[in-house]
Amino acid sequence: MFFLRSVHSHPEFRQGMRATASVAPGIAAWGLMTGVAMVKSGMSVVEAVAMTLFVYAGSSQLAAIPLIVAAAPAWVIWATGFCVNLRFVVFSLHLREYLMHLPRWRRLVNGFLTADLSYAVFTSRFPQPAQDAEGYRAQESFLAGNYFVTWVAWTGASLAGVALANLIPSAWGLGFAGVLCLVGILCSLANTPLRVLAAIVAGAAAVAAYALPLKLNIVAAIAIAVLACFWLEGRQRGPARERTA
Repeated sequence: MFFLRSVHSHPEFRQGMRATASVAPGIAAWGLMTGVAMVKSGMSVVEAVAMTLFVYAGSSQLAAIPLIVAAAPAWVIWATGFCVNLRFVVFSLHLREYLMHLPRWRRLVNGFLTADLSYAVFTSRFPQPAQDAEGYRAQESFLAGNYFVTWVAWTGASLAGVALANLIPSAWGLGFAGVLCLVGILCSLANTPLRVLAAIVAGAAAVAAYALPLKLNIVAAIAIAVLACFWLEGRQRGPARERTA
């Protein structure tokens, strides 16, 4: 309880909430569409609510839903979710220096609740880790306020989508609205040449491998884009090391 009071009472908590408020409507629209899609796919209300609360990974949920509908093997669903969420390994490596001083349970909580836009907003506000106790507290408070808004927007809208799914006509095109939400998030995150290239490579690979069964073209596209970016990063670091030698 002291931890909660300490974080929530810090001025940076409110700063984090304000910094994320502008993207909350987009997150909510995405969450609403995902909640509707889960129920429309044939999942029970209990299953959809459990997926919303315990998975808390919109991209993975959207990738898994058509595979569940197609009765794909469990390993395919797990592999797809794993590949879609590989970006969080990179996020975690970057955030390690910001959070490593915390107890394990607090690192787990922060890690579970930090989403794509939470990470982007946080690292924009704090490009470097703090160097003292007050700085650490300020950064954790900002991150908590940041992902609090994200979690409320996503979870609230997703639960609303689950509750209203059977009242919303399919003709409204919520699936297309979901694609637009994802495109908007993609554009906001593709802020470096390497990320833009990764998006282009993944898109081209997904189209080229479209004929693969069980939506495996998505898995193939992710793997190809990741390998291409690792190769390019390695080539960029080589000349940089030579210049500094």
